[in-house]
Amino acid sequence: MFLKIPEESALIQEIDIHKNVKLFMKREDLIHPQISGNKYWKLFFTVNNYLEYKPENPLIITFGGAYSNHISAVSAVGHSAGIPTLGIIRGEELEKKWKDNPTLASAKRNGMNLKFITREEYRHKEKLTVFLQQEFPDALIIPEGGTNESAVMGIKMMLNTHTKDFDYLCTAVGTGGTIAGISEFCEENQKIIGFKVVEDASLEQKISELTSKRNFYLTDAAFGGYGKINDDNIRFINDFKTKFEIPLDPVYTGKMMQKVFEMIDADYFSAGSKILCFHTGGLQGIGGANLLLEKQNRDLII
Repeated sequence: MFLKIPEESALIQEIDIHKNVKLFMKREDLIHPQISGNKYWKLFFTVNNYLEYKPENPLIITFGGAYSNHISAVSAVGHSAGIPTLGIIRGEELEKKWKDNPTLASAKRNGMNLKFITREEYRHKEKLTVFLQQEFPDALIIPEGGTNESAVMGIKMMLNTHTKDFDYLCTAVGTGGTIAGISEFCEENQKIIGFKVVEDASLEQKISELTSKRNFYLTDAAFGGYGKINDDNIRFINDFKTKFEIPLDPVYTGKMMQKVFEMIDADYFSAGSKILCFHTGGLQGIGGANLLLEKQNRDLII
């Protein structure tokens, strides 16, 4: 087994908000320095099952955008395991700019080969996957974001005896794998809230195909769109870090927590509720976000 279960479960940290509910965060961002948060667990069974077969010509191929946490995590897996990796990157214009991109430059340092394709080609990833599997029959091809049935099983590892007593379990939602795993393996009495950071009307259907349960509720937390960062997001993330000493990424957990605070202020949760939010990592994306913010002469994320 290459990816191993950490000796200690991720820290559950109380967020002292002085409200009529109790708020906690499970620090999955701390379980590994490079393969952090939900990415570790989404890759856990996918990669371990692949390596168990001892492929003759091992290769891991996956897809992602310019600042993809998934690309970063897969490149780190390949580097640690000594397995070649190939990242199919959305946006052909990045081919001459990747050195200035913290995520892609880090992936290259980890040994990942990068193939840049147009956005039109990227929209047809399923067709491209078929061609890649034919060209590299021994390769493990992981979908964008890492979401598949093995990923859902891996997310089960984020739940344990320490998470059973919470009334609400909250997670950011991108491709749907994390919330599907939480939904499938949580306690029967727990309510699951997914904070959509993408504007995708098909998300609920995608999640429903990955879990047999209907115990989840999706709410919008895109704040203008996927990867878009407004000034309120920056202020919230910086205030949160100052008050609670917890860094948040601007694409996923930062937006989720901002929305959670809004819901608490609006009395969405009944008095006395215990709320657990999963920190799904992604902190490597702060560097790229700050590069864009600096070009726009805006405040940076601390």
